[in-house]
Amino acid sequence: MNEIEFKEVSYSSFGKEILKNISVKFEGGAIHTIVGPSGAGKSTLIKLINRLIDPTHGSILIDDVDIKTIDVIDLRRRIGMVFQQPHLFEGTVKENIEYGPMLKGEKNVNVEYYLSIVGLNNEYATRDVKNLSGGEQQRVSIARTLANNPEALLLDEPTSALDPTSTEIVEKLIFNLKEKMNLTIIWITHNMEQAKRIGDYTALLNKGQLIEYAKTYDFFTNPQNEITKLFIQGKLKEEVK
Repeated sequence: MNEIEFKEVSYSSFGKEILKNISVKFEGGAIHTIVGPSGAGKSTLIKLINRLIDPTHGSILIDDVDIKTIDVIDLRRRIGMVFQQPHLFEGTVKENIEYGPMLKGEKNVNVEYYLSIVGLNNEYATRDVKNLSGGEQQRVSIARTLANNPEALLLDEPTSALDPTSTEIVEKLIFNLKEKMNLTIIWITHNMEQAKRIGDYTALLNKGQLIEYAKTYDFFTNPQNEITKLFIQGKLKEEVK
């Protein structure tokens, strides 16, 4: 996957405009962190990519192909999504990882391989997911997503409920996935230090608008927009537009 592109995308719900005229290209094979105040539209942005919702206006392209022309099931296999809370099915780790591939007709899913990718040994395969720690559940959720062989990952604050050790494990895991599998990764975070650590690029959303998008180092050391400067300083006020 080369890039995910938004072209003048807006989204409204019940008469309220959530995203306003977003145009941006997310380069392929990179980690893009999305930051911004609560209610800025960050989660809405990635839901649009996965077609959990559709734009009110504008278009979203994957490698220059409008996502509305792609079968939605195929699209969601190509673009995996991991949430803040891992949404695992009842049952074993093995059953969770096998689920997606078996829907496609695959009979022999290499569960051990996907567990190894997320740093879990094969003994986890037979464990009930309800007996796993939060960090382990999140890694199983990522393994289940990877079993569909996605080209991109959308991460909605996947470490916000984890302890520092589990957070570090997940961060290293995602970085390694980018390096080894050349995945395009869009990661929503409220933690600016995390954005600095993991992001190749960083985007700021505020009140549904894309304020700034730049290489992460430049974003934090030489912001071009006054709103970005205020956000980094922790001084962004509601009245700033």
